[in-house]
Amino acid sequence: MPKIALLIIDMQVGALEWENPPFYQMGILVQRLKQVLDKARTAGIAVFFAQHHNPTGFPAYGSREWELIAEMTPQPQEVVIHKTTPDPFLNTSLDHQLSQLGVTQLVVGGIQTADCIDTACRRAFSLGYQVVLLKDGHTTFDSSILSARQIIDHHNQVMADWFATVVDTEAVEFK
Repeated sequence: MPKIALLIIDMQVGALEWENPPFYQMGILVQRLKQVLDKARTAGIAVFFAQHHNPTGFPAYGSREWELIAEMTPQPQEVVIHKTTPDPFLNTSLDHQLSQLGVTQLVVGGIQTADCIDTACRRAFSLGYQVVLLKDGHTTFDSSILSARQIIDHHNQVMADWFATVVDTEAVEFK
């Protein structure tokens, strides 16, 4: 039976307030991730948060926009990984900490679909983790050529083809 951890990526104040263009269904995403987080906490699953800062721009380390949103406030035993790239494993202790706990399966959700979520899933897969992507637990905004919904659907299919098991947030059970 796999040892599971939950990784919630970049659920920060600046993303919640981002308006141009707005993140697709951000309010719904927050509710879904909060439900998954509550399930993980109830089951005693290890919880990790990735928190992004841009050394040359937005969000700046320590700024209000950089802070995790209230619904994602870590509990004392939960780990916050600070990252400066879309990859939560690059130049961080994430892999080491997961390995120390014996984690073999990583459940992933958060923002932004085509960047940090995609990179986290591919990197975790490459490191040997069984990846579970929350199908309705990540979001992005419209690009100049695709709608946010198209980007999300595309990435769910790509991940399911090779890199992850893709499941709805309501179907997630931590046992």
